[in-house]
Amino acid sequence: MLFFAPFASLRLCVIVFNLPPNCSVALFVAYETLKTETLTRPRKAIVTDVPKMQKIINHFADRNEMLHKSLNELYEHIRDFTVMEEDGEILGCAAIHVVWDDLAELKSVAVASTAQGRGVGKTLVDHVLGEARELGLKRVFALTYVPDFFAARGFRLIDRNMLPHKVWGECIKCHKFPNCNEIAMMVHLDAPHVETN
Repeated sequence: MLFFAPFASLRLCVIVFNLPPNCSVALFVAYETLKTETLTRPRKAIVTDVPKMQKIINHFADRNEMLHKSLNELYEHIRDFTVMEEDGEILGCAAIHVVWDDLAELKSVAVASTAQGRGVGKTLVDHVLGEARELGLKRVFALTYVPDFFAARGFRLIDRNMLPHKVWGECIKCHKFPNCNEIAMMVHLDAPHVETN
């Protein structure tokens, strides 16, 4: 009789041959599981995601790579957020916030350090830009410290003064105001986009 028991977490299996009485042999065979790297699909955030989202966002904010978000801000704007999750862990988040009839802001794009380099940020941004298109929006802007990432998604540098005054309402609460060095970028959703990476 042949008995095969995989132990995927150990990448080991046990093969037991039942031979004549008192003569059982167990062979331990190491094997490599072929795990294809598949990401979960983006989904709308739910309230239980908020503490994990805040941890990811504020990790980068502590390094001056984005702005801090309070739990209150995240709960108030939960409907703006999309997340990606894998095995119960939030890999990243992004938000699309409607500002006017043809304009939205892409906010709080953050990917956990452990998920960097897997396309999570690209997937999230592409997804929320798709949401913006579905809403009938024509333009999406971002205020960022990482312009190269957004340029690869089709965003172009713009003069901050092109943005409506309403946008700056949140900035007044920021400890960096009025000496903010975030870079303003915009993408026109009806324009063709050639991805650069």
